[in-house]
Amino acid sequence: MSVKELTLSCPVRTKMKYALSLRRNCGLAVILLAIVLLALWGSAAMAITLNSPAFKQNGHIPSKYTCEGEDVSPPLAWDGIPNGTRTVLVIDDPDAPDPKAPKMVWVHWVVYNMPPDTKSLPENAGKAGLPPATVLGDFKKKEYGGPCPPIGRHRYFHKLYALDETLDLRSATKAQVEQAMQGHVLANAELIGAHQKGDRSGWHQH
Repeated sequence: MSVKELTLSCPVRTKMKYALSLRRNCGLAVILLAIVLLALWGSAAMAITLNSPAFKQNGHIPSKYTCEGEDVSPPLAWDGIPNGTRTVLVIDDPDAPDPKAPKMVWVHWVVYNMPPDTKSLPENAGKAGLPPATVLGDFKKKEYGGPCPPIGRHRYFHKLYALDETLDLRSATKAQVEQAMQGHVLANAELIGAHQKGDRSGWHQH
């Protein structure tokens, strides 16, 4: 029997089922491909950066911005924030009190509801002037508290979040801000600096 004869002898219903199944599978493949492309595009669109002219990623935070110096907030700048979003900045230390035996995360600054057009904070932002409608969180005091590690070299995480809404909070704690942010974070970035008391060098961690 030839291939042509075999093809003609196949039931028409079987051919129709195969054609429908093929169309269905192709349709699903197209949908899945579209989802993957959208996810990849979304990830690229939501990539943001956070940096400081005062120190590099994993670098030494100058004493000026710590309790050993002027204890003022460092200059920060970011890029890639989605249009129309509010930003939140949290600075904390997960190495307290001793990096070799950490017991708590010490909060150094909480700033939220920064307007959509905010792209940076100047040095000593609390006194230099925060953007309009910006709210300072309440952890120990309503202002920046620089690194002041009792022992060892601590890491200080500067975390920026882009939200799709304004947080309806007044002088909230870090925990309250993080809880309110759930489900509203569109993008985030992180800058880590390090400091140890008595270290006034230009040390840089690799």
